[in-house]
Amino acid sequence: MLMTVVVIALVASSAILLNYLRKEEVKRIDIFVSAIKFQQEVTTPSLEVQSLVLQIYSSNTTIPVIILDKNDQLIEVKNLPQEVQDHPEEIVQLAKKMAKKYPPIELEFSNGNNQFVYYDNSKVLNNLQYSPFLLGLFVLAYFLFSFWFLRTVKKTDEGYLWAGLAKETAHQIGTPLSSMMGWMEIMKLENPESDGVIEIEKDIERLRTISERFSKIGSVPELNDMDFNQTIQENYDYLKTRISKQVDFSLTMPNYIISVPHNRILISWVIENLVKNAVDAMKGKGTLQMSVFERNKNILVEVKDNGSGMTKFQAQNAFKPGYSTKKRGWGLGLSLAKRVVQEYHNGDIRISQTDIGKGTTFRIFIRKV
Repeated sequence: MLMTVVVIALVASSAILLNYLRKEEVKRIDIFVSAIKFQQEVTTPSLEVQSLVLQIYSSNTTIPVIILDKNDQLIEVKNLPQEVQDHPEEIVQLAKKMAKKYPPIELEFSNGNNQFVYYDNSKVLNNLQYSPFLLGLFVLAYFLFSFWFLRTVKKTDEGYLWAGLAKETAHQIGTPLSSMMGWMEIMKLENPESDGVIEIEKDIERLRTISERFSKIGSVPELNDMDFNQTIQENYDYLKTRISKQVDFSLTMPNYIISVPHNRILISWVIENLVKNAVDAMKGKGTLQMSVFERNKNILVEVKDNGSGMTKFQAQNAFKPGYSTKKRGWGLGLSLAKRVVQEYHNGDIRISQTDIGKGTTFRIFIRKV
């Protein structure tokens, strides 16, 4: 709103100034014409009058003037480009064009040989008439740049905030995790084949992976993993045993190996976030389909559920830091997932389709090498 008011005010003030300058030029032409008429009508003017008339006549060095008689015969030109002055027929056509902007001034003489003075804006005024629009564009560009700069700074600050939070989380998880690993070794000595020990060991390993994920946020990870099928399959196998049994969770992948540089730990985190969000949207009951396929130069991963879906507003804000549709959500998962895919894997993640009451489809794009 403020930007609009400023631009309008600048354009209006510039337009007022241009209008004033235009009127001043018209006044100068009137004086110029009066001087010509006086010079031709007075037979024996004094030297002072002749000097004044000559000064008025010669003072016009900017406003183009064409004087024609009543038969459109050229009498005099002033302040026209040399290339135009060399072609009298073009001068007459130019005079007619000038008449469309300013009506010619008629010089009436007693002998009936009236003359017509055609004129136009000076070159300076013609150039200045575009200044309000250029000024408006400049101010608009300045405000847009300022808005972009402030938004970029804000995003940078948010990035540092989330990176710091992630690293602190990894640090806090690390202490009890080390203790749990120690106790697990003691339990394995007593009963190494126990189902409980085996499952707890898997969960401890998962916690270690989660801690490693958080520690990688804010630093550039190495993309040392190539077997994308294995990464997806391992993640699917782990999640399938830990989500609700009332969720029909399926995976579709090509029967050939997809090789693409990636970080297994971080990609698994992205998939896990999407799957858990989908399960939450279905309230622990429904159909969840995950599929991997190639299209052109991209590897695509789709996670499709038949849950509650999203409104247009929710879909537009889903990846913004701090935004969450859950009462106790932090709005961290999807924001970090987007950062992992975009900044670390040169890809993208978006909501490809969502309908209220029908479900949502998330799609990940990772460019092949």
